[in-house]
Amino acid sequence: MLAGPLEAGCQDSPRPGVDWTGCSRKLLMLSGDDLTGGHFNRAALTSSDFRKARLSDARLSEAELSYTRFEGADLARADLSKTMGWKANFTRANLEGANLSGADLSRAVFVETNLAGAIFRKSEMSRADFSRADLTGADLSKAELTRTVFAGANLSGVRFQYADLARANFEDADLSGADFTGAYLFLAQVKGANLSRALGLTQSQLSLACGAADTKLPAGMAQPDAWPCAPEAE
Repeated sequence: MLAGPLEAGCQDSPRPGVDWTGCSRKLLMLSGDDLTGGHFNRAALTSSDFRKARLSDARLSEAELSYTRFEGADLARADLSKTMGWKANFTRANLEGANLSGADLSRAVFVETNLAGAIFRKSEMSRADFSRADLTGADLSKAELTRTVFAGANLSGVRFQYADLARANFEDADLSGADFTGAYLFLAQVKGANLSRALGLTQSQLSLACGAADTKLPAGMAQPDAWPCAPEAE
């Protein structure tokens, strides 16, 4: 009789449905492995290599993922809630519909990553890099996003309600339907950003941001008399 996922142990070989819950498996080399539906809750996977691995529907809640590499991996619908992923690299990975709520992903890299419909509610993502990523319909409400880079990203329909976006970079980002209700935009870089279809923006929020003549604003809103950033800071 084959062992099921719940009967697996920390020394089991990697396979679909493997159960490494709570295991310490640092420095793993699993590039390209099939770990679909695996159980990694509370596992220590620091500095591991999951590049191009198949991790769709995997459970990684509260896992330690700092310095771990996921470039090109499939993490669709994975549960990464409350993970610790400082400097983790998800470049060009698929995280469509993934749950990353409450995670600490400071300085993580999501360049050109598919994050459509992902949930980052109340996550810590200071200095993360989402350049050219697809975050269509993602939920980043109440997230900590100071100095986060969204340059050239697709942010259409993203929920930024009550997020801390101080010094975030939105240059050339698609912000159609993005909701900024209650968001903190102190020195946020919106030079070249199209905010014409953004939701929830107020004149007081805009007066704190760093824009330029090419910043497109919602109907009824006016460019500040003077943006708060000096030209050399833009």
